[in-house]
Amino acid sequence: MVDLKGLKFSKMHGIGNDFPIIDESQGEQIPEADKAEACRQLCHRNFGVGGDGVLFVVPSEVADIGYRMFNPDGSEAEMCGNGIRCFGDFVYRNKIVEKETMTVETKSGIKTIEITVEDGEPVLFKVNMGKSTFKVPQIPMIADSEEFVDGDLEVIDTTFKATCVNVGNPHAILFVDDVDAIDIDKYGPAIECHEVFPEKINVHFVEVISKNEGKMRTWERGAGVTLACGTGATSTALAGVKLGLFDKKANVLRKWEVITSKEAGGTKILPDVADSTLNVMAQMKKSF
Repeated sequence: MVDLKGLKFSKMHGIGNDFPIIDESQGEQIPEADKAEACRQLCHRNFGVGGDGVLFVVPSEVADIGYRMFNPDGSEAEMCGNGIRCFGDFVYRNKIVEKETMTVETKSGIKTIEITVEDGEPVLFKVNMGKSTFKVPQIPMIADSEEFVDGDLEVIDTTFKATCVNVGNPHAILFVDDVDAIDIDKYGPAIECHEVFPEKINVHFVEVISKNEGKMRTWERGAGVTLACGTGATSTALAGVKLGLFDKKANVLRKWEVITSKEAGGTKILPDVADSTLNVMAQMKKSF
């Protein structure tokens, strides 16, 4: 057990995707050797603060500020879509970076956050997520094909059709007829830790409602079931467009709530399939 007495942190969420946020921009609060265990403790829903991960604000030599994220299992993640918009809100409100356009160093490269401010309050965050790829080596994934698109993935007693994409972190999108009928606690971890994914993978079961609407349930790598996943919604939109299931503008729904509608305080996905560049725009709600 790591002694976390006196630790200063904030708690934020993006559409229910929740994170303790720790400011280490002026110095380390948790020693590097203790970070993994500390994050496991903090994320525990019963004996900790609870969270889908822990975000750290750190200095950067190549961007305005640096970003680190640890999963509930203690592993370090490349990036998180909902996490980075919470991060942007936190650093702006706390005057760590006093810019309405800021660059953020992450493990998946430098991301740019554009903030819309109304009456002195940050209300809208636009995050350029960078280049996405369906290439198997970049997922990474063990497969014979150059891309794994609508391919057969054998899992326990079922064969799913899966499409894999990396948007700074890896995702497997599985389109199904009835998303509510999927035993996510059975198949989620089995796919996450499948032997074809050497670095594990985030898993999303998606039901197509129409050409511009889908319904999604998520099992996140290192976290399990989460209420939302920004990069997952982005990946789902990209996969759906690539397969011809969605138009270029698509709403991706969580189990009972829209998470891609500005009106719902969620995420609007604008994929540009031509160059695989995409933006995530999010209406933030106050979390304090």
